[in-house]
Amino acid sequence: MSYTVAQIAEKVRGEVQGDGEVELVGLAPADVARPGDLTFAENETYLAAAEQSQATAILVPTTNPGSSKILIRVANPRVAFARVAALFSPPEPVSAGIHPSSTISPAAVVDPTAHVGPYCQVRAGARVGARSVLLGGNHIGRDVRIGDDVCLHENVVIYRGAEVGDRVIIHAGTVIGSDGYGYVFDEGRHQKVPQIGKVILQADVEIGANAAIDRGALGATIVGEGTKIDNLVHIAHNVVIGRHCLIMGQVGFAGSTRVGDYSVVASQSGISGHLNIGRQAVIGAKSGVMRDIPDGGRVLGIPASPDRQAKRQMIAVQQLPELLRRVRELESQVRALTAHPKVSVKSSHDRGD
Repeated sequence: MSYTVAQIAEKVRGEVQGDGEVELVGLAPADVARPGDLTFAENETYLAAAEQSQATAILVPTTNPGSSKILIRVANPRVAFARVAALFSPPEPVSAGIHPSSTISPAAVVDPTAHVGPYCQVRAGARVGARSVLLGGNHIGRDVRIGDDVCLHENVVIYRGAEVGDRVIIHAGTVIGSDGYGYVFDEGRHQKVPQIGKVILQADVEIGANAAIDRGALGATIVGEGTKIDNLVHIAHNVVIGRHCLIMGQVGFAGSTRVGDYSVVASQSGISGHLNIGRQAVIGAKSGVMRDIPDGGRVLGIPASPDRQAKRQMIAVQQLPELLRRVRELESQVRALTAHPKVSVKSSHDRGD
């Protein structure tokens, strides 16, 4: 599939510098771009590489001074890049219908426009919405509600009662609605607390591969509209994630924590239970969060503290070897003064070394 430069500029609300009728057949980074490709340059470094490449045209900011190549000037090159990528890499088409190897309960409802791939199971009371896609090996539990235009990649499992909103994407191997980690100690044993709540995924959520979102113990575990969750994330029972959050890989949330809208949690962070993470909070990578974070708060470290404080502590730790060296030197001088009280000893610092 190809598009003219002018057609792409119209899609991304850009302005063409050069021949708008030239055909573009693909999108590629500068180092592997070939004639007919569009590449991307949001700063001078990328632009220099794009200029040297074989790419036919370049997506650039509106402030770009010019180029020998065809340019499409846009307000935000990253947003434009995402829109163009969707043009050149549309979703793989699937046809409506149910594969003969799949098992659909007579008490389930699958919209006639939906696609159910091989070896799926849809249990009683479940509903699968219009144009939704189950690619294969999916298990849809009792009374699950799947909205319109949902895509479940291979081997996604959705336990009973979960609600999946419109346009949700869930990648391979993810489990939605498994039991929360709830036990009480009684008569010398850990007794399981039945987990009778559910999971609600609101519209436009995307969840990466091999993630796990536990059902609520009583109420619901909720992931808000537009939130994007990376691979290998665990969300425990009764956690509530706000709208349009970014949750990166290998993050874990303990139970009943609440995360405000537009927050960002970077990779390999752990968030303790029953906390309130404010709106537009930012949690840096590898942080251990043990206290509430206010709206707009930025934290880092283990235990997590305000990011400026954490960075000062990190710098101080890096200076410890030099500090220890100086302490040993001072101890040596003290011993020398004690042994020879009339001898004057100057430190290397005083001598100007």
